[in-house]
Amino acid sequence: MKIFNSISSFNSSKPTIVTIGTFDGVHLGHKKILDQIIANAHTLDCESLVLTFFPHPRTILQEGTEMKQLNTLDEKKALLENLGIDNLVIHPFDKEFSRLTAEEFVKEVLVDRFKLKKIIIGHDHRFGRNRTANIDDLIVFGETYGFAVEQISAKEINEVSISSTKIRKALDEGDVELANEYLGYDYTLTGMVSKGKQLGRTIGYPTANISIEEDYKLIPANGVYIAKSYIDGAPVFGMMNIGTRPTVDGTSQTIEIHFFDFDKDLYNQKITIILLKRMRAEQKFESLDALKSQLGADKEMALDYFKKSQ
Repeated sequence: MKIFNSISSFNSSKPTIVTIGTFDGVHLGHKKILDQIIANAHTLDCESLVLTFFPHPRTILQEGTEMKQLNTLDEKKALLENLGIDNLVIHPFDKEFSRLTAEEFVKEVLVDRFKLKKIIIGHDHRFGRNRTANIDDLIVFGETYGFAVEQISAKEINEVSISSTKIRKALDEGDVELANEYLGYDYTLTGMVSKGKQLGRTIGYPTANISIEEDYKLIPANGVYIAKSYIDGAPVFGMMNIGTRPTVDGTSQTIEIHFFDFDKDLYNQKITIILLKRMRAEQKFESLDALKSQLGADKEMALDYFKKSQ
């Protein structure tokens, strides 16, 4: 897959089949749409192209809006590449771009730059300055400039919208199993391993502290999770805590993972944690001994989970 960091940097000699959207999560609902543009590209001897924007347009057009996202840009790139998309254009969204009229966007971007053969888009898609143009306008532009327009059904669009909402809700509630079901893959958190207070080491459960650079990444609800990672190509199993560590009067959220039967130094390495199941909510214990006892029970539950899943 070829990746372009702006519309102006895109270059291809072949016509394209295009879809436009944020595609956050690249979940099973999105896959239906993306499979359509890939199939059309093969049939019509074109290249598939996904146009997306960063930052999220809503954060620019509605100041003060915070949009936690299911994917970082790197995660989104990898997911789209795995599906077989030919071209991904990630355009920096700003107020200047938002002022393009609908016809300017169609002529200058879709037709002149992308060599558009066909666009596959939702019936409710709105575009152009102040989002005044709709699918009917796009069909008229298609007749004017010589490209086809295929509408994604209201039912399919609704399914995509519902999936995104349900995934976020599930993660906000800590239900990663349900989120993973809707995504079609396991939710991940990727970050650098940094030094923490090393308290876990003193009670026999050393942890790797994960620092996530992308502050827009959605972090699931606080709690203790069954998780795994791949380190040097090999699977490593463990349990992860997301929370404030109330037993030791912590105040800020941390993400810490304890790997079973693992003693390699991971400091300053970037690792990806795969979330599989939430075991319990975070809680405050009366003592470190009580915490240690609960961690022992958590470990047994996690080991039993991995044993049954193999």
